[in-house]
Amino acid sequence: MPRGLASSGSKAGSRGERPTFLHEERFWQAGYSRIAGLDEVGRGALAGPVVAAACVFAPGTCLPDIFADSKQLTPVQRRRLAEWIRAHAQAWALGAASHREVDRYGIVFATALAMRRALARIGPVDHVFYDGTPLPGFDRSSATPIVRGDRCCASIAAASVLAKVVRDDLMARVGARFPGYGWAENAGYGTFQHRAMLERLGPTRLHRRSFRLGIEEDSCE
Repeated sequence: MPRGLASSGSKAGSRGERPTFLHEERFWQAGYSRIAGLDEVGRGALAGPVVAAACVFAPGTCLPDIFADSKQLTPVQRRRLAEWIRAHAQAWALGAASHREVDRYGIVFATALAMRRALARIGPVDHVFYDGTPLPGFDRSSATPIVRGDRCCASIAAASVLAKVVRDDLMARVGARFPGYGWAENAGYGTFQHRAMLERLGPTRLHRRSFRLGIEEDSCE
């Protein structure tokens, strides 16, 4: 890591801040060219995998006006932005950790696992920014965690959009096999509808048994 650049976890600015390439620019100016942003979706869901995305942009990329982190966009805006990211990113890749891996290893390790899988698929990188607090398996000399990084770091924000679109589509598809839980709308998160159906029908084989589902777990599907 170049001297003077962030070597430890840093914090983003205030809520509503628009993502920029400010974090990446410092590394680009130091001669680093492949800076990856990493983010995940599904960490707090009751069912389904954790999906992560990695995204690398070339220095000098101009961001569109619609650019924002996934939580600040409507589903239609996310899809439009995901198309732009796939077309304009230098590289991008996805990774996931299954609901079984969440149960086996715990959500923190599974989150790191999904991110490392995405990173492995994107090829060599010079440095990594990822959203959140330090995760296991990430060397602090080559990877910088940024709290609320999806709000300020463009590469992380792009990763958040790709991961959100892919996971939402996945949960909608698998939800057709488990009608009633509303996964096309809640993506497996613990909404009132989802918890009510859990109480009525019990968990499916895609639910995370290590999470507090709020039911007597004596059934599967």
